[in-house]
Amino acid sequence: MSSTPCCPLCASHQAYPLPVAGKRYYRCERCELVWLDAVDHLDAEGEKAVYDGHDNRVDDPRYRAFLMRAFGEVLARVPAPASGLDFGCGPGPALIAMGREAGYVMAGYDKFYADEPALLAQRYDFITSTEVIEHIAEPRVALDLLWRCLKPGGILVLQTQRVLGDERFKTWRYRHDPTHIVFFAEASFRTLAASWQAEVEFPHADVALFTKP
Repeated sequence: MSSTPCCPLCASHQAYPLPVAGKRYYRCERCELVWLDAVDHLDAEGEKAVYDGHDNRVDDPRYRAFLMRAFGEVLARVPAPASGLDFGCGPGPALIAMGREAGYVMAGYDKFYADEPALLAQRYDFITSTEVIEHIAEPRVALDLLWRCLKPGGILVLQTQRVLGDERFKTWRYRHDPTHIVFFAEASFRTLAASWQAEVEFPHADVALFTKP
């Protein structure tokens, strides 16, 4: 059995260690994903405690403006009424409120705050996930599930900061959140799109948009 860790996105064993501040990170040579070794992950209780400390209020205009990086793509591409899922909606589901205000039929799933598995067995015209996928230890499993939930012609909008070079990663503020365990590069999203035979666009520095054939 190979001692090289398997990339949790593309399953390649071509990865190299990227040690930073006593933690064990790895970077995939194929898709450029960076991930934190599981031994350094928080347990579920510790992870939720971090999220409970977030102050993401539905009526906060700054938070809404932040979410518009992703939701603005929905407004521009998917006419209402259409059905949407916000994956990882959190305790303050502002994007769901924004969607309903714009005339969309919205649902929200979150493993800690809105754990309704039946929502992940339905199909949607669009799916958003803002600042979520960097928290998921098995991102390919989660993203393939979301892709199956998307109707043909639908869009999947992912918002997360993208990792750049190895040296910049070592001083990257985004890495300091203890719940951030997986970091995507543009190549990571292109690899994912190729596996889905889908198109991917990058309308913002922290947004990747996939269109399902």
